[in-house]
Amino acid sequence: MIYLLLFLEFLKIGLFAIGGGLSTLPFLYQLSGKYGWFSTSELTNMIAISESTPGPLGANMATYVGYHTAGIGGSFFANLGLVLPSLIIVIIICQFLSRFNENTKVQNAFNGLRPAVVGLITAVAISLIRIAIFTGSNSDLLGALDIKALVLFAIMLPMIFIFKRHPVFYIAIAAVFGIICKL
Repeated sequence: MIYLLLFLEFLKIGLFAIGGGLSTLPFLYQLSGKYGWFSTSELTNMIAISESTPGPLGANMATYVGYHTAGIGGSFFANLGLVLPSLIIVIIICQFLSRFNENTKVQNAFNGLRPAVVGLITAVAISLIRIAIFTGSNSDLLGALDIKALVLFAIMLPMIFIFKRHPVFYIAIAAVFGIICKL
């Protein structure tokens, strides 16, 4: 039953997460509250792991959630649900590619979807920042700040723009800093 539930939930995500792996985040955020398969703080860890492993972000997230929930079978069915809509849509589009290629209605539909996807990603980014920077333990704003996370952010942001290094370099530095400071 859990396999069917994972398949159906990720099928819905695959149907409506238009715009790449980051567009799955609002759906995963909602999924964390719906079933309790993972917490919102675990979601930030899943994003970090999915971003630092090879492969598409959405598929990595589906693998992580599926495995965390129901083992290897859960990973398989979550990924199958995630990629099946795209696979079917691509097959259909390939059949009618010449009709869709210059169709202004299709182009306008995609132009309308782009701002919606940006809005969804921005909403999740704000939620993730709130989880990463604020502890949630105090009612006052200054007392709720996670100073260590804020210092790490303040150090890493300029480094990213000054030293043009591979993202893995910065992930490794942040991981070491997190271990040392027990973030």
